[in-house]
Amino acid sequence: MKTSRPIRARISPEAIRHNYQLAKKIAPASKAWAVIKANAYGHGQWRAVEALREVADGFAVLECENALALREAGITQPILLLEGFFSARDVRAVIEHRLTTVIHCAEQLEMLLGSATSETRLDICLKLNTGMNRLGFDAPGLQAALTVLAGFPGIAVTLMSHFAEADGERGIDWQLERFAAMAGNWPGPVCLANSAAILRHPGSHTDWVRPGIMLYGASPFDDQTAVELGLKPAMALESAIIGIQNLLPGDRVGYGGSFTANQPMRIGIVACGYADGYPRHAPSGTPMLVMGQRTRTVGRVSMDMMACDLSHIPAAGLGSPVTLWGRGIAGELPADEVAAAAGTIAYELFCALASRVPVSVGDI
Repeated sequence: MKTSRPIRARISPEAIRHNYQLAKKIAPASKAWAVIKANAYGHGQWRAVEALREVADGFAVLECENALALREAGITQPILLLEGFFSARDVRAVIEHRLTTVIHCAEQLEMLLGSATSETRLDICLKLNTGMNRLGFDAPGLQAALTVLAGFPGIAVTLMSHFAEADGERGIDWQLERFAAMAGNWPGPVCLANSAAILRHPGSHTDWVRPGIMLYGASPFDDQTAVELGLKPAMALESAIIGIQNLLPGDRVGYGGSFTANQPMRIGIVACGYADGYPRHAPSGTPMLVMGQRTRTVGRVSMDMMACDLSHIPAAGLGSPVTLWGRGIAGELPADEVAAAAGTIAYELFCALASRVPVSVGDI
């Protein structure tokens, strides 16, 4: 259903493809899972698949249903279930459709092997807990799993882990040391690096890497921008000015009156709110662009609208274009910058994009 509201999102397949190819360039000896979980971080699973269909070594998803939909759509590359499976029905689908599945606990392994035979041909990733403390085997559990799997020669094993602080000062060396101690003289393939590790820790570039947020043009780092990393933004969120108000000193704006004008001001009302996916907690001062000029939000974000300062943009009026994040018609504003001002991360901005926002596909 079309909407007369001016808000829209634009998704760039070319940017997604560029960012995937950048990951491959940085880790040239590795194959790369294109991580498209969470509806491709809000960009649309099928848009990402079509952007990468001809270039991706494999796709990584969360739900078995999504993996099966990819198979039905003719995707022949490996498809990885990042958290494995959760039912016997999923196990049967994994085996039948040759999905690659994470196994992170003894119970999952038991469920899988209960449906497997000595003739079963399957790729699995045994996940090791090296300090993230979410999912994964400890050292004794890993050895027990490998012992059991020795009786299933058709099941090929990759060892996997996940980094907790690849984007921070502590880095990954401590987890690499734990992984090495757990894996011992493991002769098979390994999969370790997420986006931050791909970009900053070449020692983690093993047989497979897993680019996620970098595919969509955002930086995983606080101290390095997407532009500095060579990434292209894949989403633009755009809208327009739908109202103008002139304030006197002491006038307040929006619910709760959280912003008070200390001088005469001209403000614009933008057709975008938290029901569109913009963070409600974004404070006054969060950046946006109007007619190519930088300005700031004022007052509290409401369900369908928000306000911005137009005092220094006298040409702005009804219908003037607004870029909320990304490379939009009113200029380019990094999603990372908006997210930082709102006390969150670009992952959340992208994933929160509401279904009511119209989406178009094309270069941005």
